[in-house]
Amino acid sequence: MTIKLYSYWRSSAAYRVRLALNLKGLEYETVPVSLLPGKSEHRQDAYRERNPQMLVPFLEDGDFSSGQSQAILEYLEETYPDRPLLPDAREGRAAVRSFCNSIACDIHPLNNLRVLVYLKEELGVSREQRDAWYAHWIHAGFRSAEITASEHADSGPFVFGAAVTFADTCLIPQIYNARRFNVPLDDYPHLLAVDDHCNSLTAFAAALPENEADCV
Repeated sequence: MTIKLYSYWRSSAAYRVRLALNLKGLEYETVPVSLLPGKSEHRQDAYRERNPQMLVPFLEDGDFSSGQSQAILEYLEETYPDRPLLPDAREGRAAVRSFCNSIACDIHPLNNLRVLVYLKEELGVSREQRDAWYAHWIHAGFRSAEITASEHADSGPFVFGAAVTFADTCLIPQIYNARRFNVPLDDYPHLLAVDDHCNSLTAFAAALPENEADCV
């Protein structure tokens, strides 16, 4: 039975899930859902009936379905334990989840598309003000992320050393978006080293937004 991932090519949350699916070697079908103003397929009745939250990503796996990227990642880890993306040790798992939440809960929601649209359309902020807002929250989160990556740099090329984890699936899309908004990243050499290594791997390259069928 085919796993279906409802996705938008520029969604960093969907990007995280694509990475996890690729790293676990799972076959899946991507179903594009446009978030573009004027299309807003995520707000149409057909999608709302499937996912009342009207967000992407949304995963269907047989009789199971779920929104919210972090919940999907946990489901994939428990359902498909081969090629694990969480450490064996309880303490290690907590550390990875903490890192993931610092991005998925503290950076991403403040810089999400619907927030940026609200800043522009409802509050009337300029493009320069919007970009300053975006950069502020990137830096607020990346300062601590850089410390974490530096602490594990001697043991391997990923955020937590030798093994790829959910931390990498959360970090790489956020760096991608930071570059899209021209956020200076020179202060985060360890994060950039992780990004360089990850993007040299097939599973990461295949998940790049520009490789998605709905890329425009």
